[in-house]
Amino acid sequence: MIIGILGGGQLARMMALAGHPMGHRFVFLDPAPDACAAALGELLVAPYDDQNALARLAQKVDVVTFDFENVPATSLAFLAQQIPVFPPPAALQAAQDRLVEKNLFRQLGISTADYMAVATRDDLTQAVAHLGLPAILKTRTAGYDGKGQWLLRNQIDVTNAWSELAGRAAILEAFIAFEREVSAVGVRGQSGETLFYPLAENTHRDGVLFQTLNTTDDPMQTRAEQQTSLLLNALSYVGVIAVEFFQVGDNLLANEFAPRVHNSGHWTIEGTETSQFENHLRAVTGQPLGQTFARGHFAMLNLIGSMPEAQAVLAIPGAHLHDYGKAPRPGRKIGHVTVHCGDRTPAVPDSLLDLL
Repeated sequence: MIIGILGGGQLARMMALAGHPMGHRFVFLDPAPDACAAALGELLVAPYDDQNALARLAQKVDVVTFDFENVPATSLAFLAQQIPVFPPPAALQAAQDRLVEKNLFRQLGISTADYMAVATRDDLTQAVAHLGLPAILKTRTAGYDGKGQWLLRNQIDVTNAWSELAGRAAILEAFIAFEREVSAVGVRGQSGETLFYPLAENTHRDGVLFQTLNTTDDPMQTRAEQQTSLLLNALSYVGVIAVEFFQVGDNLLANEFAPRVHNSGHWTIEGTETSQFENHLRAVTGQPLGQTFARGHFAMLNLIGSMPEAQAVLAIPGAHLHDYGKAPRPGRKIGHVTVHCGDRTPAVPDSLLDLL
């Protein structure tokens, strides 16, 4: 089958790497001529909203998916008139607007932090008065990896953040002193069959995911699956989804969802029977889903800004290096390392942490 992907970044690259052994071929559409997935298929270089390019893509492929939630939902809707598109455009549209996303969670009975919409300076003043400080101000759209977010501790922060917001629509969220952040990564097939991976526990640096550690027999697993299933069924979802939760005591508060394969699921490449990338392709092509059980305790560490020496990484027992083929740049994800941490005591080797 020929699969079209909107976006040609590392997620598209890893989907293609998973799909080639199954006989799939790939066509990517990306505005960047140096998109790192290009080596794995045909690359159409064009803006995501170029309808001529979208029509060419539709003519070349059997199904379309995407690796980047900031592609225009209108582009997916245009493609869906001509060819199957998974996940559905409605899922992308909901994930692109934090206010719509939070409202959807609440409508489905999924708990979140308290929040208020912010469109004017008066809105922000009222929201701060209602929610209190500290609080998190976020743009409603186009934010990722900590971008478009401001931690407000005092009125000076409020004033500065409003200035930097520059009139963009926003949402103010109550600050949550959570115990940990976990990701529920699941997959739903075209028949409605749904499977989940073990919960992943996340650690961030400077607003960017740094480390993910898979868990086993996690006490929050069942609750996270139940909450995520509500979302999957409401959206008639097909493909892999990731929902980030904050754990507060015995409760989970949904932070956001990503309608695609996700950074916190990269450990599944070596750490599970069937990776998130293979299962996403199985789902969007209508094939049976693969088993999602873990092969032990695994960690994933992002390589941000620079690449350590391959020889040093690969000398560490259980380590697997993934180089995305992207030019180094401060703050840019250019690869990751997956490491088997042992079956009983999950801990990232100090020798690996020292390299990062």
